[in-house]
Amino acid sequence: MTAYAFWNNKGGVGKSFLAFVAATEYAHAYPETDVYVIDLCPQANISETLLVNPEVLHKLIGQTPRGTVAGYLEARLNSPFRLVEEVSPYVCYPQDFNRKLPGNLRLVCGDNLLEILSEAIRQTSQLAIPVDAWKQVLSWIKDLTMALRKRSGNRDALFILDCNPSFAIYTQLALVAAENVVVPFTPDDSSRRAVENIVALLYGHGMADPKIETYAKISFAKKAKEEGIAIPKLHTFVSNRATLYKGKASKAFEAVSESIQGTLDVLHKRHRQIYAMPKEAPSERFMEIPDYHSACVIMTTKGTPLYALKPGPNMLLDKRVQLNSEPLERYRTALAKFVEYL
Repeated sequence: MTAYAFWNNKGGVGKSFLAFVAATEYAHAYPETDVYVIDLCPQANISETLLVNPEVLHKLIGQTPRGTVAGYLEARLNSPFRLVEEVSPYVCYPQDFNRKLPGNLRLVCGDNLLEILSEAIRQTSQLAIPVDAWKQVLSWIKDLTMALRKRSGNRDALFILDCNPSFAIYTQLALVAAENVVVPFTPDDSSRRAVENIVALLYGHGMADPKIETYAKISFAKKAKEEGIAIPKLHTFVSNRATLYKGKASKAFEAVSESIQGTLDVLHKRHRQIYAMPKEAPSERFMEIPDYHSACVIMTTKGTPLYALKPGPNMLLDKRVQLNSEPLERYRTALAKFVEYL
């Protein structure tokens, strides 16, 4: 079983889109593997993309129990320190609603109730009894992945966890359930700062500002180490929506990307253990995805996976959108290389 959390401490970098690509492409390439998407974002963007019709998500939310990740977390809140044995009510089959998707793809839907539940979850983790309340609560989503893995029987299982940018308790639940972190970013200075926050929040290491490290060491990273909670490793960094000029990233995008790579390479020399591939420099795990806005919009609006996307005219909300062969093939090649890294 392998689990990847898609996270950056900055919004708008394409986390949900890349998680959608990873899940659908992997499921298509490996039909003998059950691919589970667990949507730990209150906006439920990846759920809406997979299901296409918002009414489907509304129907799942209206079930008793709620057929979403929030429904599962409600069950945990009702009996915080007892496993939920039957997790089927919280899982759906996206192909039932979107025939373009692989049949081996599973979804635990996102839900805006996550935000409302977060304080109750946080307070439960702070209970004095049992003494390991924090550790048990932080493992709730990991428990879910184990139950789903058991549900798959002899089939392989892969988990894609889409995270919210914030470091809220539900994001922490997702990260504790993952073995690896995929970090999408856009080549700008705010993304660089967000990557620094990832390192500080997860591992307690400051990359440039000593004050960050001082505070980071007294928060999540320190407590996780004390409680024996495994923290996921940094796996792949994806420079998303890169503006190209003559087939290469523009100078401005390239400069910021190289700055992030350099900072992470320096950190690697001091803290190799936080990387999934400790023998490789982080810059060797950097991917570059060119910007192709039209293809991205068609995929996310129509729930069309990359492998089913065709060049030529595409109808989108009564508008004719043209996908040209050359940029589409470049886009497809870059995304395929990214999925191969998983």
